[in-house]
Amino acid sequence: MRRSQIAWLLVAAFAVRLTYGLASELFGPDEIQIFLIGLQYFTTGVWPYYGPDVVYTHTQLPGGLQGLLIGGPLFLVAQPEASYVLLNLLSFGGVCLLAWYIGRRLPEVPRWFLWPWVLFSPWTINYSTHMINGSYVLPASVLFFVAVFELIPSLRIGAVPARISFLSLGASVLWIAQLHMAFVLLLPVGAVAVVLAARERPRVLLEGLPWLLLGAAITGATLVPTLVRDGAGVIAGLTRSNMHAEPRTVLVLPALVARFFSFGSFELARFIGGGSGPRFEFLAAYPVAAPFAIIAGLMGVLQTAWLALGMFRRTSTAPQWPAVRLTIWALLVLVGAAFTVSVKGPASHAFYVMMPAVMIYSFYCWLPVLRHPLGRRAAMLLLVSGAVTLTALGIRNFHLRSLYTNRPLIMKAITEKNYHVVGERRPDIWRAEGR
Repeated sequence: MRRSQIAWLLVAAFAVRLTYGLASELFGPDEIQIFLIGLQYFTTGVWPYYGPDVVYTHTQLPGGLQGLLIGGPLFLVAQPEASYVLLNLLSFGGVCLLAWYIGRRLPEVPRWFLWPWVLFSPWTINYSTHMINGSYVLPASVLFFVAVFELIPSLRIGAVPARISFLSLGASVLWIAQLHMAFVLLLPVGAVAVVLAARERPRVLLEGLPWLLLGAAITGATLVPTLVRDGAGVIAGLTRSNMHAEPRTVLVLPALVARFFSFGSFELARFIGGGSGPRFEFLAAYPVAAPFAIIAGLMGVLQTAWLALGMFRRTSTAPQWPAVRLTIWALLVLVGAAFTVSVKGPASHAFYVMMPAVMIYSFYCWLPVLRHPLGRRAAMLLLVSGAVTLTALGIRNFHLRSLYTNRPLIMKAITEKNYHVVGERRPDIWRAEGR
């Protein structure tokens, strides 16, 4: 295929993802609060010292990144779509990097399945195209895990230079730290990667440290005003406020495992609705799409089970399989352990930062399936069924939940420079010690 054809296909893929994002929910309680952070910055001009709310502990993440990412585009084009364009450029870049990297690791995987699946599977299109703080986490988490896989000797394939890996580590952690509490899961992972790289070649740490600090300085720049105004104690206070012993998390370990592997599967029920009622309503409202949705949903359940069972498969012809398998075991244990000391329950979005690693692992599991004609037919069936299902879901969201259910309200706030027209930010809820 010619480069020009590839370029047009990527442009078309971006357009589809952007359209889907514009059709997704905006006026939900979390989405509108995230949008208000940027809208408040645009309409008042006041620097956004704090970002997303951690509603379970009445705290806020320090740093101005979230406000800049949403409000910044409005200064260039005073239309609500401008914020969506930047969001989707970032997330599209992230998923393209992930697809390219998986292709480098596993050249045998057919590109007709690899790219559509990475760009349009439920967790990459539903959760990285719409206005929620987790959407902005994805590109940085892809950078992080590509860097980790390239630093650990047993995982490395030589796709990324060491200095770029160190730069990505520093930049991604401080980017995510301003957007989601899940950044704490990355700290031990990054530390282990650096230690293992240094054990193999001690000089790599000396060479990589300046790049690590440079990456941290680039994305951490938006955190500096908050630290200058309120002191470094904001970090320690935030951490203390969100740590709480929850040993009962062990009881929901099977559900956590299923949610962990759902990142690499066609998880449908979560995105249709929160219970059986909304899910049956969706099937009834879109009878043409219903059979496809049922097929995709059932295949998604089988995918999750296959990924979980793959953890017990010791042998494979895929390169670096033992190291990849061990890494996913370690990440799964880390997530489970983290939620035993977290006030937040183990909901999927709470550890969405792990999605790129699960996606890489999933293709090691799909590879033996895709080698067989029956497996390739099943993959094609999944892509077609998924496309029809997601199209119906996008149409449903557009009419019931999207920006376009009340776009004039958003435009009025932008035009009048008055974010109160749309709603009120939650009270100044950041209460951790040190402010």
